[in-house]
Amino acid sequence: MISKNMEAAINEQVNKEFYSAYLYLAMSAYCQTIGLPGFAQWMRIQYQEEILHVTKMYDYLLNQSGQVHLKAIKEPAREYGSPVEIFEHTLAHEQFITKSINTLMGLAVDERDYATQAFLQWYVSEQVEEEANVNDILAPLRMVGNDKSGLMMIDRQLAARQAPVAPATVK
Repeated sequence: MISKNMEAAINEQVNKEFYSAYLYLAMSAYCQTIGLPGFAQWMRIQYQEEILHVTKMYDYLLNQSGQVHLKAIKEPAREYGSPVEIFEHTLAHEQFITKSINTLMGLAVDERDYATQAFLQWYVSEQVEEEANVNDILAPLRMVGNDKSGLMMIDRQLAARQAPVAPATVK
């Protein structure tokens, strides 16, 4: 059983994860409109990953006899600037999510909620990976700047990203 305080905090995180999905879908559309289909593909897959993150939290709440409270999702921007600006925005967003997950973990520690701590450990590790992946894209983007041939090479590399495999749901 999960405390009402932890339930509310996870529900807030569910909203943030849904916003993340919405944000990456908007970024995907933007990248497609500016002629970067590989960037669009990368963002579309990021959207799919965020949906998996939401689903895990949703299932966890229900498995802990908690209530799921779905709230309105804030509208994301429609334009994001240059490819470097797109990924700088992505990094800032992932850093925001990392802080939020760390706050959740802190609450789980304070409440001595060991089940939630174990559950959240996956998200803590995932956020390290998310930030590293974005930084790995930002470095070459900053090197090529506005060089069209360099951007097209990075676009092709990003197009190769594979969709995530959905984890089995826990009953």
